[in-house]
Amino acid sequence: MKIAGAQIDIRISEPAANVARMSDVLRETHRGGAELTIFPECAISGYCFGSREEAQEAAETMPGPSTFALAAVCRELGTHAVVGGLERDEDRLFNVAVLIGPGGVLARYRKVHLPYLGVDMLTTHGDEPLAVHTMGGLNLGMQICYDAAFPEASRVQTLLGADLIALPTNWPPGAETTARHAIPTRALENAVYFVAVNRVGVERGVRFIGLSSICGPTGETLAASNDAEPTILYAEIDPARSRQKRIIRVPDKHEIDRLADRRPEFYGLLTEPHSLTMPRDLHR
Repeated sequence: MKIAGAQIDIRISEPAANVARMSDVLRETHRGGAELTIFPECAISGYCFGSREEAQEAAETMPGPSTFALAAVCRELGTHAVVGGLERDEDRLFNVAVLIGPGGVLARYRKVHLPYLGVDMLTTHGDEPLAVHTMGGLNLGMQICYDAAFPEASRVQTLLGADLIALPTNWPPGAETTARHAIPTRALENAVYFVAVNRVGVERGVRFIGLSSICGPTGETLAASNDAEPTILYAEIDPARSRQKRIIRVPDKHEIDRLADRRPEFYGLLTEPHSLTMPRDLHR
């Protein structure tokens, strides 16, 4: 399967313009042979909102007008996309990623880990379990940006059978190390494909750094951007590689399996609730 990552600029509070741009990109990646195209975080809405009221105006139900429009393009082309946006659910606001195909919205992920940054200061923590979704023989997990800083999320999706984890992001300056090192590490430690797609451009004084990448199951870089210019990354992936967790380097002498070799009985502390209070909790 060939996949694509679209490192593009976004216009805040202009979903129609963003959908038009993504529709053009989908046609381009389809011509390039991609069956799945991954877009940045909040690609429908933009990210640097100054108030909850403003963010609510740019948010949509999921599915909603923007996803209906993108689904029509996916149906025309016979392709799939992972797209970020803001979801309005009654009085709640979620940072979401959605998997869209010819039949519409196939799956939704609500961002679990929220940094004190941009619209994430105004949104609600994701309230649905981490999951994996099947798309044309590919088992796909979705995360969003800051989630990649928490290895537990990727391990859970790996245990659920993920072949590929898609990470739409909005990385600003300061996230360069995450972009260059955390993404191949998440791929390596779980033996999965990991695709991080960042945006570019400047939004209300915040500059986005690009540095998108597609990494393979041994942590190797299959495609990457080294700058903050608009670009489209392509890579061929083979789900069978990510399903072979036992790595034999020297038969009977050097073999590892990062799933079978786990010792979860020693990890109990990871699942105990914590009492830390972040500043944003005062706003919820």
